[in-house]
Amino acid sequence: MTTRAALAVGLLLGLQLGWSPLALTQAKDGATISSLTLFAGTATGLWRSNDWGTTWLRVKGKGAGESLEAIGAVTCIAPLGPQVYVGAASGIYLSLDFGDTWRRVSEQSGCTVLMPSRFPLADPTLFVATRAGLLRSGLERFEKPEDSARLFGPTALKDAEVNDLAWPGPALIAATSRGVQISSDAGEHFEAMRGALPQGSVTALAASSYYATDPALFVAVGTSGVFRSADGGERWSSAGLAGNVIHQLVWLGPLLYAATEAGLSRSDDLGASWAPLNKGLEKRPGFRLLFPLAPESGAEAFLGTDRGLFWTGDGGQNWTPSGLALREEAVLALGTFPAPDRTVNVKKRR
Repeated sequence: MTTRAALAVGLLLGLQLGWSPLALTQAKDGATISSLTLFAGTATGLWRSNDWGTTWLRVKGKGAGESLEAIGAVTCIAPLGPQVYVGAASGIYLSLDFGDTWRRVSEQSGCTVLMPSRFPLADPTLFVATRAGLLRSGLERFEKPEDSARLFGPTALKDAEVNDLAWPGPALIAATSRGVQISSDAGEHFEAMRGALPQGSVTALAASSYYATDPALFVAVGTSGVFRSADGGERWSSAGLAGNVIHQLVWLGPLLYAATEAGLSRSDDLGASWAPLNKGLEKRPGFRLLFPLAPESGAEAFLGTDRGLFWTGDGGQNWTPSGLALREEAVLALGTFPAPDRTVNVKKRR
């Protein structure tokens, strides 16, 4: 069985079995941080839950760090173990202790995506997508973790609204107000994908995890719907949902999800047909979709809407509100710590 086929089987089994999160932990300086921790960015600031969304508290900043009381709307979150990056209306903030104390590392506003490397310990590069272009940080190894937050410099992608990013490696793909742009050199140069798409801003994209050998991707364009390419953007074909504004696309093995103004939809056949997943959502607009246990399981997910956060344990068939504190909040960003390496401290059999 190929890796891709195994992933597909695993996701489908997860939907059938209804996997639940494991209480994995990460330790730093004697403090234990549970993988049940979630972050949510709203129009009023940053929130954190330490019990998988049951209760939420505002993150205000502690100690000698910077206060987050007036951080403004939080639109981007990237937790990378002890390092947590947040993009807000007042700039970009970094915590080195799992979200307790903070400092502002950039005054750049308008963040739409924070995209780290898939291997942040080996490659500290962080891309910051904004309404005015794409920025980059951490192209080199630094002696101290905090140094990697400095000097967010411009890339070749300027004067364009960058709505979404995919970095399957080595390709960096951007959904922008000028169409789909791709870079093969970490943002030093960009070029437009050659295939023709409808007029309009590209609002979301999802690329194959095996893009180097299987250059397949989906994009959403304005209200024209979803489009699919199997050849790296040389040719595009319609993949449904015309008439919808699509905020996010998530592609997990055989399943493609679209968070739209009309709620959440899923396709099991690469966009040939779509099924709404709105039971319990009341057709609320979906802004951000997070599968915290992917790729091991696609059963459990959180969806940020215009009024509150919702949770599913069955791949989106049924949704329930997650936490009273966020009921009236527009949830614009979601994030959770990556699961720790399960091989750590496991004795090998002799």
